[in-house]
Amino acid sequence: MTKYVDQGKNDTRSGYGAGMTELGRTNPNVVALCADLIGSLKIQQFIDENPDRFFQIGIAEANMMGIAAGLTIGGKIPFTGTFANFSTGRVYDQIRQSIAYSGKNVKICASHAGITLGEDGATHQILEDIGLMKMLPGMVVINPCDYNQTKAATIAIADYEGPVYLRFGRPKVANFTPVDQKFEIGKALMLNEGSDVTIVATGHLVWEALIACENLEAQGISAEVINIHTIKPLDSEAVLKSVKKTGCIVTAEEHNYLGGLGESIAGMLASKHPTPQEFIATQDTFGESGTPDQLMEKYGLNNKAIEKAVLKVLKRK
Repeated sequence: MTKYVDQGKNDTRSGYGAGMTELGRTNPNVVALCADLIGSLKIQQFIDENPDRFFQIGIAEANMMGIAAGLTIGGKIPFTGTFANFSTGRVYDQIRQSIAYSGKNVKICASHAGITLGEDGATHQILEDIGLMKMLPGMVVINPCDYNQTKAATIAIADYEGPVYLRFGRPKVANFTPVDQKFEIGKALMLNEGSDVTIVATGHLVWEALIACENLEAQGISAEVINIHTIKPLDSEAVLKSVKKTGCIVTAEEHNYLGGLGESIAGMLASKHPTPQEFIATQDTFGESGTPDQLMEKYGLNNKAIEKAVLKVLKRK
């Protein structure tokens, strides 16, 4: 039985807002930029307390990235905020040329990521953003799992020198990690030790992996669960250590299997320790309109899908 319990559901975007509020009080160089989505990004308290450190750019996301890059030259630490779709796909050229190429200290903070954006439909449910951002040289990619971890990650990236992509979501999900956790970029977290199969999950799928772990335990299957909150740089050492013990792996993410966490792990394992692997991810498809739960069910992004993948990969050991 895993030791983690749901402390009460909360949205990860509110974790970002709470982290920004704390940074507003502790780091005078942090500034916030937003593309007309203050309410969605939960940053009103930061604005109220630091009105001179907030820039409302409006629906001009490309301009926001250019302004953020410029602010770094004066020593500021800009946090840009909009939906993940508009934080990446819409402004990819600006990020590549103005931020990543010159290693600017910009924190690209992306809310409403993945399919759990739900009713807004396929045009807003970006499932390619992790791939887009991890391909940029020097870009750190972080995808925390709950409110507490998102708050901790928001605070931590202010101390990291260089461009960061921080991805989080819209719906209220289980909040189960420690309130006072120390967030270490690039350091995977062991959530449950096991011997039969490794389950590596990121973002909203971490809680689903823990549920699957308990259900598998009832079937006599010992699952090791690892939370990969940092997709780049990947904690290859933690993954290798686990699969050398278990002999097989399931990766789980709210993202297309092309370009996501699973692909990064598969590439690493192919060169260092070939291992049977199953992917929980969307299968080269766009989403559609529906509730988060309906979409997670239809596209196979929940604990039941993880269980099935485990049973499948165990046969390949």
